[in-house]
Amino acid sequence: MKSLFKFSTLLKSLLILMITIITSQVCGQKVKPSESGYAPANGSKVYYEVYGKGKPIVLLHGAFMTIDTNWGQLIPELSKNRKVIAVELQGHGHTPFSERKLSHTALASDVTEVMNYLKIDKADVAGYSFGGAIAYQLAIQSPERLNKLVIISSTYKNSGWLPEVNNAFKGMKPELFMNSPMHTAYDAVAPDKTKWTKFLEQMIATAGQPFDLGDDNISKISAPVLIIAGDNDGLDKTELSKTYKLLGGGVSADMGPMPKSQLAIVPGQSHVSLMMQIATILNHLNSFLQ
Repeated sequence: MKSLFKFSTLLKSLLILMITIITSQVCGQKVKPSESGYAPANGSKVYYEVYGKGKPIVLLHGAFMTIDTNWGQLIPELSKNRKVIAVELQGHGHTPFSERKLSHTALASDVTEVMNYLKIDKADVAGYSFGGAIAYQLAIQSPERLNKLVIISSTYKNSGWLPEVNNAFKGMKPELFMNSPMHTAYDAVAPDKTKWTKFLEQMIATAGQPFDLGDDNISKISAPVLIIAGDNDGLDKTELSKTYKLLGGGVSADMGPMPKSQLAIVPGQSHVSLMMQIATILNHLNSFLQ
């Protein structure tokens, strides 16, 4: 019951995030993609949108989200001087539900297939939450496809979350999402609205499974990595510090070279509210990705 209450609180925060983003898009000026469609990927197809021109950056959304509900406020700014490729992962948004078992390896492979379809050899990649874990996997299995990597409020292993977050994941039930803004966003674009419950069950089963992409694999990531986290976003900051050290950070740069990877802890932010700090995130991205 306690873990269910904590997840209900987390879900309420996610709903507030989606309502805030959707409202801001209605009130603001929304840019339209220069290209959108489906890329064939490992026996299925993956939806993508392309905005702007310039150096490419691939955006990977969080769990249960769509391109708009995760990146809607950032895309207009990023696309002013970059080519933005936003992807909707298996079962999310426009991308159809598949009985294929969800795995970090498969989803990262889907992303490379989208890049292949769009003839993008290398790109910067940014992932939030669930999308950040997929971005880590992409860096591990296809390092030649990355220039720089941005991880926003995410981890490469379940022990990177605080115990109460992992307990909340285990307490998830499909009914918690019913008639929510997430459900509304899904119905607005999903190719088959009847798959909503199956999609939830698939995602919930995945969230409840332990995972660890491996410390050794993280330490071998050759691309510069920017980690952005909220000071109270549910990540275990002791584990996050270890992650940064695996990436070459956490040193005294006055006594040696500055690490190529960076760590930004944004004060006064939760997992959900961090994604609302558009100016802060944009400033970090522009500085790191230049």
